[in-house]
Amino acid sequence: MATADLITFAIPKGTLFKPTLKLLEAVSLNCAELKNDSRQLLFTIAEQAVRYIICRPTDIPTFVECGAADFGLVGKDTIMEQQKDLYELLDLKYGGCRFVVAAPACLPEKFKNTPPADWGQVRVATKFPRVTEAYFRRQGSQAEIIKLHGNVELAPVVGMAELIVDIVSTGRTLRENNLVVLSEVMHSTARLIANRVSHQYKANRLNPLVEKFRAVIDGGLFDD
Repeated sequence: MATADLITFAIPKGTLFKPTLKLLEAVSLNCAELKNDSRQLLFTIAEQAVRYIICRPTDIPTFVECGAADFGLVGKDTIMEQQKDLYELLDLKYGGCRFVVAAPACLPEKFKNTPPADWGQVRVATKFPRVTEAYFRRQGSQAEIIKLHGNVELAPVVGMAELIVDIVSTGRTLRENNLVVLSEVMHSTARLIANRVSHQYKANRLNPLVEKFRAVIDGGLFDD
């Protein structure tokens, strides 16, 4: 079967992997091979004319934008940060987390009970410079943004930055590093995204799948 005849999904590794498989199976897509404990990253299910690419969440928008995948399932945080040229089709209602601004628990005076607009110039460490810059611009506060690739909680401890912007789910990592939340930037959940060209030229196959996803999500698949 030619690749052009397949519907290709870019599937995230990590914490979103299992709920993503749950969603795919809920719309009757065969994911049995993806559950095998192997290093394989590409799966073709010929009888359903479907292909799966398993990749890092941060790479999914690129796979979709470039047309290597027709669909992608990835967090809103990644979509907002990367600003790729693609369609965001559905909120999938799983993988919920928050973008927050956090600071050391022993707050400097300028952060106590004051809005961001009154903070003046601040240094902020984050893995999400675009989201962070947009937030502080909306708040009327000037931010010097320091991009890190991980362990942003260390930045205030070693004096690199006054604040951090990061994703939290339970808040445990912040507490363990003696950090407190000052404000919330945004809430993020997993989204279904699509390549713009595929969305047009494979509409007869993609649109029915989108409606199946919508139906199972609206039916409460991930409701607590």
